[in-house]
Amino acid sequence: MTDRSRKLLIIDDDTLVRQSIATYLEDSGFEVTQVADGSSGIRAIDESLPDLVITDLRMPDLDGLQVLQQLHEQLPDLPVIVISGAGVISDVVTALRLGARDYLIKPIMDMEMLVHSVRKALDHSDLIRQNQRYRDKLEQANRGLREHLRILERDQLAGRQVQRRLMPTRLHTHDGYDVGHYIAPSLYLSGDFVDYAHIKKRYLAFYLADVSGHGASSAFVTIWLKHIVSRMVREEGLFGDEDSFERGTDAMLQIINRELNETRLNHHLTFFVGVIDTLTGEMRYVVAGHLPMPILVTAEGAKFLEGFGKPVGIFKNVTWQIYTLQLPEEFSLICFSDGVLEILPQKELLDKEAHLLTLIAQRGQSLESVCDALAIKEIGETPDDIAILTITRGK
Repeated sequence: MTDRSRKLLIIDDDTLVRQSIATYLEDSGFEVTQVADGSSGIRAIDESLPDLVITDLRMPDLDGLQVLQQLHEQLPDLPVIVISGAGVISDVVTALRLGARDYLIKPIMDMEMLVHSVRKALDHSDLIRQNQRYRDKLEQANRGLREHLRILERDQLAGRQVQRRLMPTRLHTHDGYDVGHYIAPSLYLSGDFVDYAHIKKRYLAFYLADVSGHGASSAFVTIWLKHIVSRMVREEGLFGDEDSFERGTDAMLQIINRELNETRLNHHLTFFVGVIDTLTGEMRYVVAGHLPMPILVTAEGAKFLEGFGKPVGIFKNVTWQIYTLQLPEEFSLICFSDGVLEILPQKELLDKEAHLLTLIAQRGQSLESVCDALAIKEIGETPDDIAILTITRGK
């Protein structure tokens, strides 16, 4: 803003002094209005708010301190410069306490000092207004952010409810299999997902998937995954007969891999997929980038299953090896997502896996005992999603 666009008001009962100050300030480029007493000054401020007021202290009717008092109460941001012939220290202190930007003593020998004081006060006032605009914009942005957060929280709550409804309930089969799961999300929504079903009362199919990333986008992929696997089971008879029992795990991953690449969801998944023929106790499974490997607990002890395979959704043409295992009459199979490794105290991966194996061998053979052994339900925020899937029989 230029000086010529600045409006100044001079309040002084000394006509000669007032006119000389007004003339000099006009010559310096300011638009100047002048009045002879405090009451007229207050009316002039009400009628046309100036950018700055210059007032004398000693005036009849309403003196400069009374003018300052009113402006301090009603227009605290309006800059005021006091000019007085009486340099009484108490007046100086009172004027500054009431918000005066400067206090100059009459007679003013160098008018440039007044011009400098005026410009300095106007710059300070501009800075205050600018900061207030910034604060207003920031508060407006914060209000918008809080509203977006409320919407997001509502959306996340709805997403979490959808995700929970898609999770399977605990499963007990007539031939003694017990299947359960527990998921601890690092955020409100989880990128880990488990599912299982007893198909045609013979084939116990299950998987644990870990979607890359965290939060809503990863959770969306888990919902997509549930839909596509359900469609394969319902429409294509996945894991519904002996042929699918032998080949279904690899076929399932190939279809998911192809659709992930085609839809470009920008996520990949790690998987452990298995199916148990509950009539014979034979299990077939596939490993797709999954870590740590599931732990099998039998009367002979606890061990990690063997297996290796590439993640799903990165490479276009991939096949996965199908592993076969004959399960005993009594066993526990415990599967974890890799988030469990983040809560173990050891630093090296091999040490973490060894500790996890020992912990499960000693204390964890059911879903409840595994959660207790890891103290998983007592952990607050976790660095990564944690999923646990347990399948037990005869334990």
